[in-house]
Amino acid sequence: MDFMNDFETKVRNTVKDYKLATKKDKIIVACSGGKDSTVVLYLLKKFGYNVEGLIIDLLIGKWSDDNLENAKKFCKEQKIKLNIVNIRKEFGCSICHIRMGIQSKKKLNNCMICGVIKRWLLNKKSREQGGTKLVTGHNLDDEAETLLMNLFTGNPELMLGFGPKRNCPNKKFVHRIKPLFFCTNDEIRKYSKAKKFPVLYDPCPCSHGAFRSDAREFIAELEKKEPGTKEKLVRNFLKILPKLQEQIKLGVTGRRSEGAKKENLKTEKLETRQHCAVCKEPTMNELCKRCELIKILGLARAK
Repeated sequence: MDFMNDFETKVRNTVKDYKLATKKDKIIVACSGGKDSTVVLYLLKKFGYNVEGLIIDLLIGKWSDDNLENAKKFCKEQKIKLNIVNIRKEFGCSICHIRMGIQSKKKLNNCMICGVIKRWLLNKKSREQGGTKLVTGHNLDDEAETLLMNLFTGNPELMLGFGPKRNCPNKKFVHRIKPLFFCTNDEIRKYSKAKKFPVLYDPCPCSHGAFRSDAREFIAELEKKEPGTKEKLVRNFLKILPKLQEQIKLGVTGRRSEGAKKENLKTEKLETRQHCAVCKEPTMNELCKRCELIKILGLARAK
């Protein structure tokens, strides 16, 4: 019982301490049918917030079918509205066909393609539902892995939005929040199983071979040798993030060179998002990442 109370308190405090949401917000929770999104949807409803679920049916065979049914069952039991987006209605085919079509022309990994498509749809559909906050189930493990991945690949500009929330002045961008930011994967699994939520614990069958898997294994080894490594990594980075953001804005990271100037321009674009020339959704470039993929795929239409 102590664990259950402590876990709920941790999530409640994250929402409060980082001012993630108010009772006036209409909160859309990105559901997958998995443990993370199910737990955060349950807790926000329990805490008294105005929540709805939003699930994208990617049409990945039985895995998608089972997750969709679990999400439906859970939301019905909890009396939560569930908005369902069918990817075939949006793009004319399943995510697998989209992925294979793109990969036949350009070498991109499965998770990168799927992630771009899902983020685009989640923002668009959340806004259409009148959402003022978009919740994702990212946890401490996810954030530590992302941090390492960006460090390893040399993409510091991607870390500027790191943290439990991400705001943007663009009115078409629904502010994203992560109430499970400081909760570990194991804690969430334990809570979900204790509550006997209808959840599929199997990973996506298309996620094999992703770079994230390598980062996960690496940090798991560090965690075994030094417990608390993941939390220290994330919390320490949050401490230095304001200085890093300021340095990049001023163009003083690394050498004062063309590279620094380009980095500065990337930051300015990130903060003053424009709209995609094709779909009119928020982006920092002429085309958003989703439309870049669609261009590769050769689909003529863009909703």
